[in-house]
Amino acid sequence: MTDEYHIIQLDLRNSHDVIQLKQFLAKHELTYESDIQAAFGVTDEKDTLVACGCAADSLLKCFAVKPELRGQNILGPLVSRLVQERFAHGIYDLFIITRAQNCPLFSNCGFTPLVEANGLTLLENRQNGPESFASPLFVPGDEKKAIGCLVMNCNPFTLGHQALAEYAADQCDAVHLFVVEENRSLFHSQVRLQLAQEGVAHLSNVRVHLSGPYMISSSTFPTYFLKKGEDAAKLQSALDITLFAQHIAPSLYITKRFAGEEPLDPVTAGYNDAMETILPQYGIQFCKIPRVKSGGNVISASRVRKILSEKGVCEDVLALVPESTARYLKAAFEVHP
Repeated sequence: MTDEYHIIQLDLRNSHDVIQLKQFLAKHELTYESDIQAAFGVTDEKDTLVACGCAADSLLKCFAVKPELRGQNILGPLVSRLVQERFAHGIYDLFIITRAQNCPLFSNCGFTPLVEANGLTLLENRQNGPESFASPLFVPGDEKKAIGCLVMNCNPFTLGHQALAEYAADQCDAVHLFVVEENRSLFHSQVRLQLAQEGVAHLSNVRVHLSGPYMISSSTFPTYFLKKGEDAAKLQSALDITLFAQHIAPSLYITKRFAGEEPLDPVTAGYNDAMETILPQYGIQFCKIPRVKSGGNVISASRVRKILSEKGVCEDVLALVPESTARYLKAAFEVHP
């Protein structure tokens, strides 16, 4: 980058800076995303924005460079400043999700491609990240056993979650139950982890872990570069499942992944469909089982949360959760007769 260009940090509390950023992205047919926590811009001698890049938690995103400046090493210093800013906030594992054709640009900035699916690539600022995450979870001898996997939000842990874990435990020598780690739920990840651990304590072959950063959430998946008609949920699902199949499952010798049927939420149903298509390509069996019902309705964490918000802890809630979750709810929420 030449001396005529300067990197500045944009003030997201300043309406002028935010408007300038939104307008610059829009000129490049990109969309500003509301979860942005930090933003940097490159300006020319007239203080005109010619490039930008942003960050939200561990994800770097919303990159745009004026067409005539592409290939002039504008992107490298921009990514470097974003990385420094994230490090200063204690966030060290960083990711970029971008179109596959942009992968070489970010590879040149020190990011390593992890997985590609449906024309998108996920990159990370270190090598062998998923394998390093999975390695401590491996138990010697598992390579000769039938190993299964569950991925759950457990917001909170219900009788439905428990029934699915019991089914998986009965089908496998050992089961890894991953509790989604990101804290965008009513219940904090450590609480959800605790409730899952207590809810499967009677299953000696189920191992409960937090999911780490390698299970991509639809709530953090960037959509700023998507065109009209592109299905964000479908793209996110393919990237997430392919990452699991290529990196996590082989490291832990997982050959089966379990999920409950999803009659209510079309996004989760679509995710199940994607698992059914993608996982067998990697030698992983996808097992989908009917959801447990109570009072004629499917037991779901969303149903528990709804009743909690309307009635507090009552018999209707307690009928949907195991005793371990019930104890926590009684201690944490207002109890109604």
